[in-house]
Amino acid sequence: MPIQAVVDQLKNTEAAQLDRLCDWLKIPSISTDKAYADDVRKAAQWARDRLQEIGVDAALRETGASGEPGHPIVFAEHPGSASYKGPHVLFYGHYDVQPVDPLDLWKSPPFEPVVADGRITARGSCDDKGQVASFLEALRAWKEATGEIPIRLTILLEGEEESGSVNLDRFLNENKAELGKADFCLISDTGMLGPDEPAITYGVRGLAYTEITLHGPDQDLHSGLWGGRVPNPINELTKVLAQLWDEDRRVVLPGFYEGVRELTPEERKAWADLGFDQIAALRKIGLGPEADVGEKGFTAMEREWARPTCDINGIWGGYQGEGAKTVIASHASAKVSFRLVDDQDPERVTKLFKTWLEERTPPGCRWEFISHSGGPPATAHTDSPYLAAARTALESASGKHAALIKSGGSIPVVGLFKTVCGLETVLMGFGLDDDRVHSPNEKFDIACFNLGACAHANLIDELTRMG
Repeated sequence: MPIQAVVDQLKNTEAAQLDRLCDWLKIPSISTDKAYADDVRKAAQWARDRLQEIGVDAALRETGASGEPGHPIVFAEHPGSASYKGPHVLFYGHYDVQPVDPLDLWKSPPFEPVVADGRITARGSCDDKGQVASFLEALRAWKEATGEIPIRLTILLEGEEESGSVNLDRFLNENKAELGKADFCLISDTGMLGPDEPAITYGVRGLAYTEITLHGPDQDLHSGLWGGRVPNPINELTKVLAQLWDEDRRVVLPGFYEGVRELTPEERKAWADLGFDQIAALRKIGLGPEADVGEKGFTAMEREWARPTCDINGIWGGYQGEGAKTVIASHASAKVSFRLVDDQDPERVTKLFKTWLEERTPPGCRWEFISHSGGPPATAHTDSPYLAAARTALESASGKHAALIKSGGSIPVVGLFKTVCGLETVLMGFGLDDDRVHSPNEKFDIACFNLGACAHANLIDELTRMG
C-alpha cells in the first residue's frame, strides 16, 4: 500500500526533517516589528523554495497597499494526480512568529533551535512553523515514496498572523474565486488534549477587541483643590466598566447573546466524558478551587468552549511613577475584549458596546472609542466528511481515539474562510498545553511533530479514497 511506504519514508528521514525545520526556525520572522521585514521575507522564501523542491508550484504574493507594504503570502497550487477524484484541499498556516521578549527568560537563544530531551525549543517551534512543517514533510514523503503528491491542493501561508492579519481580509476577497475552488480548509495551528490524547478541533471563538478612553478635564488637576468638585475619569471609568456583568457573571449588553447556540445534551456529555480536571488546572496557575468562577450554570470547559465572554485586558490613567502625586487625571483608558461563539457578529458586538458606553457617559465627560483587530467565530459541522477523514487519519497515525473538541482561543482566518470563501475548516493540531506558545522557551515535542507528519500523510491517503 502507498501509505505504508510513505509512513516508512517519514520514519527513515526524521533527522533530515528536523534539520529542515531548524533551518526555518533560525529565521527571525517577527512580523509585528518592521526591523525584521527582511527576515520575514526570507522565511517566506524558505517555504516557497521547499515547496518548489517537491514539485509544487509556489510563489510569493505581495500584500498591502502603496506606501504600506505588507508581508508576502506564500501561495501554492498543485493539480494532483490525473486519477484523483477526491476533494480539493486548501491548507492554511503562518510562517511569522511572536516577539521574543523578555529575552532574559530564555534558556537558549530563541532563534538558535535546540533539539534535546525529546523536544525542539525555539520561537515558532509550535506556533506555527513546526506544525506547518509537519504538513510540508508529509507532502515530501508522498513525493519521495510514490513519485507524486496525489491530491488537488492549494496552500496559503500567511506572514502577518501574529500581527493582526491586517492584509488577509483584502487578499481573500481579491482571490476568493481562486480560493473558492477548494472544498474545505485544513489548518494545523491548534492542540491536543495531551501527549497521548489526539483531538480534532471543530470550533473556535471569535474576537472583538476595543480600546476606550474617558476624557474629563483638559488637564490634570490638583486632587485637593478639585477632588469632589469634578468627575474623576479614573473613578468614573471603573464604575462604568464594573456594570458589564450581572450577579450571574453574564454580560449585560442588550442583544449580546444573539447568535449563541444552546449546548446540546450530547455535547455536554461528550465534554464531561473527557475527564477535564478544572481544580488541577487551577492549581497549575497558583489558584485554589474557589477560583472556579464564571457564567452561572456552566462548567469550566463549557464556559471556555461554548460561551462568550467579556474581559478588561488593560486599564490605566493618572500617575504611574514612584511615590505619590496627588492628581485627578484628565483621562483614563482601558482595553476591553469580547470572545464570541457560534453566530455572534464581532462588528455588531462592537457597536453594542459603543452604544452601551455612550448611554452611560458620566456627566461632563466624553468617550474616545477604537476598534482593534477581531474576527468571527466558526463552528464546523461534526458530520462533515472532511472532518471524518481527518479524524480517521489522526487515529490511524496515533493508534488512539481522537476526541472532538472546541477551543476557547480565536483563529480569525477560520471565520474569514467561512464568510468570504464559503469554506469550512478542519483544525487538526498537535500542540500541547505546556508548549509555552507566545512565551519564552517555546517548544514542540518531537513526538508531536512526528505525529503531525504521519497524520497529514494518512489524511492524504484518506482523501484519495473519497469520490
